[in-house]
Amino acid sequence: MRIRLDIAYDGTHFRGWAKQPGLRTVQGVLESALARIVGSDVQFVVAGRTDAGVHASDQVAHVDLDEAQWLRVTARHGQAASDPAGSLARRIRGVLGQYPDVTVTRTSLAPEGFDARFSAVWRRYRYRLADTTVGYDPMRRNDTTTIRAALDVDAMDAAARTLIGLHDFAAYCKPREEATTIRTLLDYRWARDAEGVLVADVKADAFCHSMVRALVGACAAVGEGKLSVDDVVRLRDELTRTSAFKVLPARGLTLAEVGYPADELLAARAEQTRARRDRDSDDAGDA
Repeated sequence: MRIRLDIAYDGTHFRGWAKQPGLRTVQGVLESALARIVGSDVQFVVAGRTDAGVHASDQVAHVDLDEAQWLRVTARHGQAASDPAGSLARRIRGVLGQYPDVTVTRTSLAPEGFDARFSAVWRRYRYRLADTTVGYDPMRRNDTTTIRAALDVDAMDAAARTLIGLHDFAAYCKPREEATTIRTLLDYRWARDAEGVLVADVKADAFCHSMVRALVGACAAVGEGKLSVDDVVRLRDELTRTSAFKVLPARGLTLAEVGYPADELLAARAEQTRARRDRDSDDAGDA
C-alpha cells in the first residue's frame, strides 16, 4: 500500500532531509515516528532532498507499507478506521509531540503510478532576504537571511529572468561526480513583500546541489551593485564555479511546492524521469 505524505518542517535543527548515522534528519525523525505506528521499519521516498538548515512548507514523500504494516494502520481498538490512510497524519503528529519542528499535514492513498520523486514535474522554492531598508524581525529569524546593504530589487529581478530556460548551471551548482548540471529553470523572480522583505520565487524541473542558494547569491550581488545583470549570464556560460558572488545561507530557503501531472500521467512521468536519471546520473531534487 503506497501512502502519500505532505510534510512541513523548520530545517534549523536538522542536518537536512536524508537519514545519516548519528545525525538528526527529517527523514530519520519521520521514519521513526511511523515505525512506532506500523510496528517495523519504513523507508520514505521524497520529492526533493533538502540540505541542512533548509525548510519546507509543502514537501512531498511516499512510503510503501506491507500487509502487516497496513493492518496496524487500519486496526484501531479492534475496529477498522473509516479513513485509515487519511487519519495516519494525525497519528504521526501524535507521536511527534505537541510542538515539533516537523509535521505531516496530510496523508492519503497514492494514486496508481505515483512516485513522490520521479513523478514530480517541477519544484518551487522561496527565499527570504532582508536588507537594510527593512527592520529585523526576530519572529522570522529562522527563515530569513539578512544582508547589510540596500538592495536594488528591480535589478535583481531583471538578472533572475535572464537565467530562465534550459541551461547548464554548472557555475551555480556544487559539482557531484558524474551528475548532470543541466536543468530547466521554469521561473525566477524577485519582489518585495508587504513588509519590504525581498522574496525570490524559483521554479525548475529539478535542482542540483546548492543551486538555489547560488542563484540567489548571484542576484544579491547584482542588487548590491557588485555584479551587472549581464554578469550572471556570462558566469553561467563559463560553466565553472566562481568566487564572484557568495552562496547565501540555507536559513532563508524554503521548499514551497512540488508539482505533479494528472493522475493518469503519473506512471509515464516516473518512467521518463528514471530513464533520464540512468542516462545522466541525475541526482535531481537537491537545492
